[in-house]
Amino acid sequence: MFVTGCLASLQAVIPIPTHLIRTSRAVAVLLLLGGSGARAQLVVTRADAERAAFSAGTRVALARADTAAALARLLTASVLPNPVLTASYSKAVPTKHVTLEIPVLDALWSRGARVGQANAAARASRLLFASERLAAMVEVDTTYTRALAANARFRLSRQTSLDADSLRKMTERRRDAGDASDLDVDLATVVAGQQTNTTANDSLSYMGALLTVQTLMGLPADSVSITLADSLVLTALDSAEARRQFRSTTAAMATPSVMAAEANLEAAEQAITLQKRVAFPLPALSIGFEQGDDTQPGILPLIGFVVPLPFFNRNQGPIAEATAERNRARVQLGAARLEARQRMVEGTREREVLLAKIARDRDLVVRADRVAARSLTAYREGALALPAVLEARRSAREVLGQYIDDLAALLTINTELRALTQTVQVP
Repeated sequence: MFVTGCLASLQAVIPIPTHLIRTSRAVAVLLLLGGSGARAQLVVTRADAERAAFSAGTRVALARADTAAALARLLTASVLPNPVLTASYSKAVPTKHVTLEIPVLDALWSRGARVGQANAAARASRLLFASERLAAMVEVDTTYTRALAANARFRLSRQTSLDADSLRKMTERRRDAGDASDLDVDLATVVAGQQTNTTANDSLSYMGALLTVQTLMGLPADSVSITLADSLVLTALDSAEARRQFRSTTAAMATPSVMAAEANLEAAEQAITLQKRVAFPLPALSIGFEQGDDTQPGILPLIGFVVPLPFFNRNQGPIAEATAERNRARVQLGAARLEARQRMVEGTREREVLLAKIARDRDLVVRADRVAARSLTAYREGALALPAVLEARRSAREVLGQYIDDLAALLTINTELRALTQTVQVP
Protein backbone atom coordinates (compact mmCIF):
# COMPACT_ATOMS: atom_id res chain seq x y z
CA MET A 1 0.00 0.00 0.00
CA PHE A 2 2.90 2.34 0.75
CA VAL A 3 4.48 1.84 -2.66
CA THR A 4 1.10 2.25 -4.40
CA GLY A 5 0.44 5.46 -2.49
CA CYS A 6 3.86 6.86 -3.37
CA LEU A 7 3.39 6.05 -7.05
CA ALA A 8 -0.07 7.67 -7.00
CA SER A 9 1.26 10.84 -5.39
CA LEU A 10 4.17 11.03 -7.86
CA GLN A 11 1.84 10.60 -10.83
CA ALA A 12 -0.41 13.33 -9.45
CA VAL A 13 2.51 15.76 -9.37
CA ILE A 14 4.67 14.58 -12.30
CA PRO A 15 2.82 12.68 -15.02
CA ILE A 16 5.18 10.16 -16.65
CA PRO A 17 4.23 9.36 -20.25
CA THR A 18 4.99 5.85 -21.37
CA HIS A 19 6.80 7.08 -24.49
CA LEU A 20 9.59 8.41 -22.28
CA ILE A 21 10.36 4.88 -21.22
CA ARG A 22 10.62 3.81 -24.82
CA THR A 23 12.84 6.74 -25.82
CA SER A 24 15.16 6.51 -22.81
CA ARG A 25 17.08 3.68 -24.46
CA ALA A 26 18.20 6.13 -27.12
CA VAL A 27 19.52 8.33 -24.33
CA ALA A 28 21.69 5.48 -23.08
CA VAL A 29 23.23 5.07 -26.53
CA LEU A 30 23.92 8.81 -26.75
CA LEU A 31 25.57 8.70 -23.34
CA LEU A 32 27.84 5.95 -24.57
CA LEU A 33 28.84 7.71 -27.74
CA GLY A 34 29.50 10.95 -25.89
CA GLY A 35 28.98 12.99 -29.01
CA SER A 36 31.89 11.30 -30.79
CA GLY A 37 29.94 9.01 -33.06
CA ALA A 38 30.17 11.46 -35.95
CA ARG A 39 33.95 11.11 -35.97
CA ALA A 40 35.90 8.11 -37.15
CA GLN A 41 37.03 6.05 -34.20
CA LEU A 42 40.37 4.28 -33.92
CA VAL A 43 40.13 0.49 -33.81
CA VAL A 44 42.50 -0.67 -31.07
CA THR A 45 43.61 -4.20 -30.28
CA ARG A 46 45.05 -5.28 -26.96
CA ALA A 47 48.56 -5.32 -28.42
CA ASP A 48 48.06 -1.82 -29.86
CA ALA A 49 47.04 -0.52 -26.43
CA GLU A 50 50.13 -2.06 -24.81
CA ARG A 51 52.49 -0.60 -27.43
CA ALA A 52 50.92 2.84 -27.03
CA ALA A 53 51.24 2.62 -23.24
CA PHE A 54 54.94 1.77 -23.61
CA SER A 55 55.67 4.61 -26.02
CA ALA A 56 53.38 7.39 -24.80
CA GLY A 57 52.26 6.31 -21.34
CA THR A 58 53.19 8.53 -18.39
CA ARG A 59 54.24 5.65 -16.15
CA VAL A 60 56.89 4.31 -18.52
CA ALA A 61 58.06 7.82 -19.43
CA LEU A 62 58.74 8.66 -15.76
CA ALA A 63 60.62 5.39 -15.26
CA ARG A 64 62.67 6.10 -18.38
CA ALA A 65 63.62 9.53 -17.02
CA ASP A 66 64.64 8.01 -13.67
CA THR A 67 66.83 5.49 -15.46
CA ALA A 68 68.55 8.23 -17.46
CA ALA A 69 69.23 10.15 -14.23
CA ALA A 70 70.73 7.04 -12.60
CA LEU A 71 73.01 6.46 -15.59
CA ALA A 72 74.10 10.09 -15.39
CA ARG A 73 74.98 9.62 -11.71
CA LEU A 74 77.02 6.56 -12.67
CA LEU A 75 78.93 8.67 -15.19
CA THR A 76 79.58 11.29 -12.52
CA ALA A 77 80.88 8.68 -10.07
CA SER A 78 83.23 7.19 -12.68
CA VAL A 79 85.22 10.36 -13.37
CA LEU A 80 88.35 11.31 -11.45
CA PRO A 81 88.48 14.62 -9.57
CA ASN A 82 90.25 17.48 -11.33
CA PRO A 83 93.63 18.72 -10.06
CA VAL A 84 93.85 22.14 -8.38
CA LEU A 85 96.32 24.69 -9.73
CA THR A 86 97.44 27.41 -7.32
CA ALA A 87 99.52 30.43 -8.39
CA SER A 88 100.63 33.10 -5.89
CA TYR A 89 103.01 36.05 -5.64
CA SER A 90 104.76 37.57 -2.64
CA LYS A 91 107.32 40.35 -2.07
CA ALA A 92 109.52 38.02 -0.13
CA VAL A 93 111.95 35.91 -2.05
CA PRO A 94 111.04 33.66 -3.78
CA THR A 95 108.27 35.82 -5.17
CA LYS A 96 106.44 33.45 -7.53
CA HIS A 97 104.82 30.20 -6.43
CA VAL A 98 102.96 27.68 -8.59
CA THR A 99 101.60 24.40 -7.18
CA LEU A 100 99.43 21.63 -8.61
CA GLU A 101 97.44 19.52 -6.15
CA ILE A 102 96.48 16.09 -7.48
CA PRO A 103 94.09 14.02 -5.28
CA VAL A 104 95.12 10.75 -6.87
CA LEU A 105 95.44 8.60 -3.78
CA ASP A 106 92.12 9.67 -2.27
CA ALA A 107 90.38 9.21 -5.63
CA LEU A 108 91.68 5.67 -5.93
CA TRP A 109 90.74 4.98 -2.31
CA SER A 110 87.08 5.99 -2.57
CA ARG A 111 86.42 5.70 -6.30
CA GLY A 112 85.75 1.96 -6.22
CA ALA A 113 83.03 2.23 -3.59
CA ARG A 114 81.52 5.30 -5.26
CA VAL A 115 81.35 3.60 -8.66
CA GLY A 116 80.03 0.40 -7.07
CA GLN A 117 77.21 2.29 -5.38
CA ALA A 118 76.30 4.20 -8.55
CA ASN A 119 76.48 1.02 -10.63
CA ALA A 120 74.17 -0.85 -8.25
CA ALA A 121 71.79 2.12 -8.20
CA ALA A 122 71.81 2.26 -12.02
CA ARG A 123 71.10 -1.47 -12.20
CA ALA A 124 68.25 -1.05 -9.73
CA SER A 125 66.89 1.79 -11.85
CA ARG A 126 67.01 -0.34 -14.99
CA LEU A 127 65.22 -3.12 -13.14
CA LEU A 128 62.63 -0.66 -11.88
CA PHE A 129 62.16 0.49 -15.46
CA ALA A 130 61.53 -3.11 -16.50
CA SER A 131 59.16 -3.49 -13.55
CA GLU A 132 57.28 -0.35 -14.55
CA ARG A 133 56.97 -1.64 -18.11
CA LEU A 134 55.48 -4.85 -16.75
CA ALA A 135 53.19 -2.88 -14.43
CA ALA A 136 52.10 -0.67 -17.34
CA MET A 137 51.44 -3.77 -19.43
CA VAL A 138 49.35 -5.32 -16.64
CA GLU A 139 47.48 -2.06 -16.07
CA VAL A 140 46.55 -1.46 -19.70
CA ASP A 141 45.82 -5.16 -20.29
CA THR A 142 43.49 -5.44 -17.29
CA THR A 143 41.84 -2.11 -18.15
CA TYR A 144 41.29 -3.36 -21.70
CA THR A 145 39.73 -6.52 -20.25
CA ARG A 146 37.48 -4.47 -17.97
CA ALA A 147 36.42 -2.39 -20.97
CA LEU A 148 35.54 -5.57 -22.87
CA ALA A 149 33.54 -6.79 -19.87
CA ALA A 150 31.79 -3.41 -19.60
CA ASN A 151 30.95 -3.61 -23.29
CA ALA A 152 29.51 -7.10 -22.83
CA ARG A 153 27.53 -5.88 -19.83
CA PHE A 154 26.18 -2.94 -21.81
CA ARG A 155 25.18 -5.14 -24.74
CA LEU A 156 23.48 -7.54 -22.35
CA SER A 157 21.62 -4.72 -20.63
CA ARG A 158 20.58 -3.20 -23.95
CA GLN A 159 19.23 -6.49 -25.25
CA THR A 160 17.51 -7.17 -21.93
CA SER A 161 15.94 -3.73 -22.07
CA LEU A 162 14.61 -4.40 -25.55
CA ASP A 163 13.23 -7.76 -24.40
CA ALA A 164 11.64 -6.16 -21.33
CA ASP A 165 9.94 -3.51 -23.48
CA SER A 166 8.73 -6.22 -25.86
CA LEU A 167 7.31 -8.14 -22.90
CA ARG A 168 5.60 -4.98 -21.68
CA LYS A 169 3.94 -4.49 -25.06
CA MET A 170 2.88 -8.14 -25.09
CA THR A 171 1.35 -7.71 -21.63
CA GLU A 172 -0.56 -4.63 -22.79
CA ARG A 173 -1.98 -6.54 -25.75
CA ARG A 174 -2.98 -9.40 -23.49
CA ARG A 175 -4.65 -6.94 -21.12
CA ASP A 176 -6.56 -5.39 -23.99
CA ALA A 177 -7.62 -8.89 -25.01
CA GLY A 178 -8.75 -9.67 -21.46
CA ASP A 179 -5.98 -12.25 -20.74
CA ALA A 180 -3.98 -10.03 -18.33
CA SER A 181 -4.66 -7.46 -15.67
CA ASP A 182 -3.53 -3.88 -15.09
CA LEU A 183 -1.30 -5.21 -12.32
CA ASP A 184 0.59 -7.30 -14.86
CA VAL A 185 1.03 -4.24 -17.08
CA ASP A 186 2.31 -2.17 -14.16
CA LEU A 187 4.72 -4.92 -13.16
CA ALA A 188 6.07 -5.27 -16.70
CA THR A 189 6.39 -1.47 -16.99
CA VAL A 190 8.33 -1.25 -13.71
CA VAL A 191 10.73 -4.01 -14.80
CA ALA A 192 11.23 -2.36 -18.22
CA GLY A 193 11.95 1.01 -16.60
CA GLN A 194 14.44 -0.49 -14.16
CA GLN A 195 16.23 -2.27 -16.97
CA THR A 196 16.40 0.98 -18.95
CA ASN A 197 18.12 2.63 -15.99
CA THR A 198 20.51 -0.29 -15.76
CA THR A 199 21.31 0.12 -19.45
CA ALA A 200 22.10 3.80 -18.93
CA ASN A 201 24.40 2.98 -15.99
CA ASP A 202 26.17 0.26 -17.95
CA SER A 203 26.66 2.63 -20.88
CA LEU A 204 28.37 5.10 -18.56
CA SER A 205 30.59 2.34 -17.14
CA TYR A 206 31.57 1.29 -20.65
CA MET A 207 32.35 4.85 -21.66
CA GLY A 208 34.46 5.35 -18.51
CA ALA A 209 36.43 2.17 -19.23
CA LEU A 210 37.13 3.31 -22.79
CA LEU A 211 38.30 6.71 -21.57
CA THR A 212 40.62 5.01 -19.08
CA VAL A 213 42.14 2.93 -21.87
CA GLN A 214 42.68 6.11 -23.89
CA THR A 215 44.38 7.80 -20.93
CA LEU A 216 46.77 4.87 -20.46
CA MET A 217 47.55 4.99 -24.19
CA GLY A 218 48.41 8.69 -23.95
CA LEU A 219 45.36 9.77 -25.97
CA PRO A 220 43.08 12.70 -25.05
CA ALA A 221 40.14 11.57 -22.92
CA ASP A 222 37.70 14.41 -23.58
CA SER A 223 35.57 12.06 -25.72
CA VAL A 224 35.51 8.42 -26.80
CA SER A 225 37.79 8.06 -29.82
CA ILE A 226 38.58 4.31 -29.85
CA THR A 227 36.74 1.06 -30.33
CA LEU A 228 37.90 -2.30 -29.04
CA ALA A 229 38.92 -4.83 -31.66
CA ASP A 230 39.46 -7.87 -29.42
CA SER A 231 36.74 -9.99 -27.88
CA LEU A 232 36.13 -11.20 -24.35
CA VAL A 233 37.08 -14.80 -25.01
CA LEU A 234 39.24 -17.20 -23.05
CA THR A 235 42.46 -17.99 -24.85
CA ALA A 236 43.85 -21.48 -25.05
CA LEU A 237 45.25 -22.82 -21.81
CA ASP A 238 48.94 -22.41 -21.29
CA SER A 239 51.37 -25.22 -21.72
CA ALA A 240 52.10 -27.72 -18.96
CA GLU A 241 55.39 -25.96 -18.25
CA ALA A 242 53.61 -22.61 -17.86
CA ARG A 243 50.99 -24.13 -15.55
CA ARG A 244 53.76 -25.69 -13.46
CA GLN A 245 55.48 -22.32 -13.31
CA PHE A 246 52.23 -20.70 -12.16
CA ARG A 247 52.13 -23.10 -9.21
CA SER A 248 55.74 -22.37 -8.19
CA THR A 249 56.31 -19.60 -5.67
CA THR A 250 60.01 -19.47 -6.54
CA ALA A 251 59.21 -18.11 -10.00
CA ALA A 252 58.06 -14.84 -8.45
CA MET A 253 61.50 -14.31 -6.88
CA ALA A 254 63.04 -13.40 -10.25
CA THR A 255 60.61 -10.62 -11.08
CA PRO A 256 62.10 -7.18 -11.84
CA SER A 257 60.57 -5.67 -8.69
CA VAL A 258 62.29 -8.21 -6.41
CA MET A 259 65.55 -7.95 -8.34
CA ALA A 260 65.37 -4.15 -8.11
CA ALA A 261 64.96 -4.41 -4.34
CA GLU A 262 68.05 -6.63 -4.23
CA ALA A 263 70.01 -4.09 -6.28
CA ASN A 264 68.86 -1.29 -3.96
CA LEU A 265 70.18 -3.26 -0.98
CA GLU A 266 73.50 -3.75 -2.76
CA ALA A 267 73.70 -0.01 -3.47
CA ALA A 268 72.95 0.74 0.19
CA GLU A 269 75.78 -1.58 1.28
CA GLN A 270 78.16 0.18 -1.10
CA ALA A 271 77.02 3.55 0.29
CA ILE A 272 78.10 2.52 3.81
CA THR A 273 81.51 1.46 2.52
CA LEU A 274 81.87 4.75 0.65
CA GLN A 275 80.98 6.90 3.67
CA LYS A 276 83.45 5.00 5.86
CA ARG A 277 86.23 5.60 3.37
CA VAL A 278 85.35 9.26 3.05
CA ALA A 279 85.75 9.60 6.83
CA PHE A 280 89.49 8.89 6.52
CA PRO A 281 90.72 10.43 3.25
CA LEU A 282 94.19 9.71 1.96
CA PRO A 283 96.80 12.45 1.30
CA ALA A 284 96.84 14.35 -1.95
CA LEU A 285 100.02 14.84 -3.99
CA SER A 286 101.21 18.43 -4.39
CA ILE A 287 103.85 19.42 -6.97
CA GLY A 288 105.01 22.81 -8.28
CA PHE A 289 107.87 25.26 -8.53
CA GLU A 290 109.09 28.60 -7.22
CA GLN A 291 111.04 31.38 -8.84
CA GLY A 292 114.53 31.55 -7.29
CA ASP A 293 116.46 34.69 -6.21
CA ASP A 294 119.96 35.97 -6.85
CA THR A 295 121.48 33.55 -4.38
CA GLN A 296 119.75 30.60 -5.97
CA PRO A 297 118.56 31.56 -9.43
CA GLY A 298 116.29 29.55 -11.65
CA ILE A 299 113.18 27.50 -11.00
CA LEU A 300 113.05 25.62 -7.73
CA PRO A 301 110.89 22.45 -7.77
CA LEU A 302 108.35 21.69 -5.03
CA ILE A 303 106.84 18.38 -3.98
CA GLY A 304 104.71 17.51 -0.97
CA PHE A 305 101.56 15.96 0.43
CA VAL A 306 98.29 17.46 1.61
CA VAL A 307 97.10 15.42 4.58
CA PRO A 308 93.48 15.89 5.82
CA LEU A 309 93.17 15.64 9.59
CA PRO A 310 89.81 14.14 10.71
CA PHE A 311 89.87 15.73 14.16
CA PHE A 312 86.45 17.41 14.28
CA ASN A 313 84.47 15.41 11.74
CA ARG A 314 84.69 11.67 11.12
CA ASN A 315 81.61 11.54 8.92
CA GLN A 316 79.42 9.95 11.62
CA GLY A 317 76.22 11.55 10.29
CA PRO A 318 76.47 10.29 6.69
CA ILE A 319 77.56 6.84 7.93
CA ALA A 320 74.52 6.62 10.22
CA GLU A 321 72.25 7.82 7.40
CA ALA A 322 73.69 5.23 5.00
CA THR A 323 73.20 2.52 7.63
CA ALA A 324 69.57 3.53 8.08
CA GLU A 325 69.05 3.43 4.31
CA ARG A 326 70.62 -0.03 4.23
CA ASN A 327 68.20 -1.23 6.90
CA ARG A 328 65.30 0.27 4.99
CA ALA A 329 66.40 -1.42 1.76
CA ARG A 330 66.66 -4.74 3.60
CA VAL A 331 63.09 -4.40 4.89
CA GLN A 332 61.85 -3.43 1.42
CA LEU A 333 63.51 -6.49 -0.10
CA GLY A 334 61.83 -8.76 2.44
CA ALA A 335 58.47 -7.09 1.82
CA ALA A 336 58.87 -7.43 -1.96
CA ARG A 337 59.63 -11.14 -1.64
CA LEU A 338 56.72 -11.76 0.72
CA GLU A 339 54.31 -9.79 -1.47
CA ALA A 340 55.43 -11.64 -4.61
CA ARG A 341 54.98 -15.04 -2.93
CA GLN A 342 51.60 -14.05 -1.50
CA ARG A 343 50.29 -12.74 -4.80
CA MET A 344 51.57 -15.83 -6.58
CA VAL A 345 49.77 -18.19 -4.20
CA GLU A 346 46.58 -16.13 -4.22
CA GLY A 347 46.59 -15.73 -7.99
CA THR A 348 47.15 -19.43 -8.59
CA ARG A 349 44.31 -20.34 -6.26
CA GLU A 350 42.01 -17.71 -7.80
CA ARG A 351 42.82 -19.04 -11.24
CA GLU A 352 41.85 -22.60 -10.28
CA VAL A 353 38.60 -21.41 -8.68
CA LEU A 354 37.71 -19.25 -11.67
CA LEU A 355 38.34 -22.08 -14.11
CA ALA A 356 35.88 -24.24 -12.17
CA LYS A 357 33.36 -21.37 -11.93
CA ILE A 358 33.51 -20.67 -15.66
CA ALA A 359 32.91 -24.33 -16.43
CA ARG A 360 29.78 -24.18 -14.25
CA ASP A 361 28.76 -20.79 -15.66
CA ARG A 362 28.70 -22.13 -19.21
CA ASP A 363 26.31 -24.89 -18.23
CA LEU A 364 24.16 -22.51 -16.17
CA VAL A 365 23.93 -19.99 -19.01
CA VAL A 366 22.56 -22.64 -21.37
CA ARG A 367 20.09 -23.91 -18.79
CA ALA A 368 18.94 -20.44 -17.68
CA ASP A 369 18.46 -19.31 -21.27
CA ARG A 370 16.41 -22.43 -21.97
CA VAL A 371 14.26 -21.81 -18.88
CA ALA A 372 13.67 -18.18 -19.89
CA ALA A 373 12.70 -19.13 -23.45
CA ARG A 374 10.31 -21.85 -22.27
CA SER A 375 8.70 -19.61 -19.66
CA LEU A 376 8.09 -16.92 -22.27
CA THR A 377 6.48 -19.49 -24.57
CA ALA A 378 4.29 -20.71 -21.72
CA TYR A 379 3.25 -17.12 -20.97
CA ARG A 380 2.26 -16.57 -24.60
CA GLU A 381 0.12 -19.68 -24.39
CA GLY A 382 -1.45 -18.55 -21.11
CA ALA A 383 0.03 -21.44 -19.10
CA LEU A 384 2.30 -19.33 -16.85
CA ALA A 385 1.92 -16.13 -14.88
CA LEU A 386 3.97 -13.01 -15.60
CA PRO A 387 6.02 -13.00 -12.32
CA ALA A 388 7.42 -16.44 -13.16
CA VAL A 389 8.50 -15.17 -16.59
CA LEU A 390 10.19 -12.11 -15.08
CA GLU A 391 11.98 -14.24 -12.49
CA ALA A 392 13.25 -16.64 -15.18
CA ARG A 393 14.53 -13.77 -17.33
CA ARG A 394 16.17 -12.12 -14.30
CA SER A 395 17.95 -15.36 -13.42
CA ALA A 396 19.17 -15.77 -17.00
CA ARG A 397 20.48 -12.20 -17.02
CA GLU A 398 22.29 -12.61 -13.69
CA VAL A 399 23.85 -15.92 -14.74
CA LEU A 400 25.15 -14.44 -17.98
CA GLY A 401 26.42 -11.36 -16.13
CA GLN A 402 28.25 -13.59 -13.64
CA TYR A 403 29.82 -15.48 -16.53
CA ILE A 404 31.07 -12.20 -18.01
CA ASP A 405 32.55 -11.12 -14.67
CA ASP A 406 34.24 -14.48 -14.06
CA LEU A 407 35.69 -14.54 -17.56
CA ALA A 408 37.12 -11.02 -17.17
CA ALA A 409 38.53 -11.94 -13.75
CA LEU A 410 40.24 -15.03 -15.17
CA LEU A 411 41.83 -13.02 -18.00
CA THR A 412 43.04 -10.48 -15.44
CA ILE A 413 44.54 -13.18 -13.19
CA ASN A 414 46.29 -14.77 -16.17
CA THR A 415 47.87 -11.42 -17.01
CA GLU A 416 49.06 -10.88 -13.44
CA LEU A 417 50.51 -14.39 -13.20
CA ARG A 418 52.38 -13.96 -16.47
CA ALA A 419 53.87 -10.75 -15.12
CA LEU A 420 54.86 -12.46 -11.85
CA THR A 421 56.57 -15.33 -13.66
CA GLN A 422 58.22 -13.26 -16.38
CA THR A 423 61.94 -12.89 -15.78
CA VAL A 424 63.96 -10.03 -17.22
CA GLN A 425 67.71 -10.23 -17.57
CA VAL A 426 69.24 -6.86 -16.80
CA PRO A 427 73.05 -6.49 -16.54
